[in-house]
Amino acid sequence: MSDQSPSPAPLSDDELRETLDMVGTVLASVSDRVDAQTGTMDRLVKTATEARQAAFAAQNQTDPEQYGNLVGQVVAGKITDPLNHMIRVANVLSEQSRHTEAVLKKAEQDKWEILNDIRERERQADRLKRNLPWFGLTAFFVALTLTIVLPRFSALNSTTCAVFGGEWVRTTEGNQACVHYRD
Repeated sequence: MSDQSPSPAPLSDDELRETLDMVGTVLASVSDRVDAQTGTMDRLVKTATEARQAAFAAQNQTDPEQYGNLVGQVVAGKITDPLNHMIRVANVLSEQSRHTEAVLKKAEQDKWEILNDIRERERQADRLKRNLPWFGLTAFFVALTLTIVLPRFSALNSTTCAVFGGEWVRTTEGNQACVHYRD
């Protein structure tokens, strides 16, 4: 016995063509499947790449430091002008407040000065009211005294006699006297 297996019987031309057609069909089918699997693998690689890029982007977006810097830049960009405007307004209001405070303080001082002046005038008026009877009485006594003393004073010498409308004359007895004539 020999180690060789018996060889199959040779195929006919029709059988050989049919076998070749089957092998071609199987090969075409396998090629289509390989193409489909290659397309699937390409999509899978593309999806994996996109997923990896998305993961890196998400990692960058969820990085607290980078996210904080981004938020800080956006917030600073949005509120810088309004904050500067508010600071200017606050400075103007502060200056106006100081000016108003100074004006109010001056008005308060003026008010107290006016009240003190009014009080002083009232005191003077009260003093005048208290002293008015004494002043009137004094004026009466001065007038009475002048009525009595003035004619005597005018008679002392020729100058005072002339001032009061009199005339300095000598009497028959030789005494000098101040005389007031009626017309």
